[in-house]
Amino acid sequence: MLQKKSFPIDRIHVPVKRAKTLDPEKVEALATDMLENGQKTPVRLREGKDRFVLIEGYHRLEALKALGEETVEAYLVRARLH
Repeated sequence: MLQKKSFPIDRIHVPVKRAKTLDPEKVEALATDMLENGQKTPVRLREGKDRFVLIEGYHRLEALKALGEETVEAYLVRARLH
């Protein structure tokens, strides 16, 4: 079972493919909601060499950055081996 933990935002890498999908309006709406209700849904990360790699939750991560947060609630998942 996945355990929710807190991770430092500055140690999270966003892959280039995912970064191209950013919708500023969605980030703004999420940031507003997070101000009122907090982060409801954790993002998903996997371990990289000396950082964590974002798997899911790019807009949530960017909303937290916009709010000046230093940590994000996340699930650490294993990468699938092919």
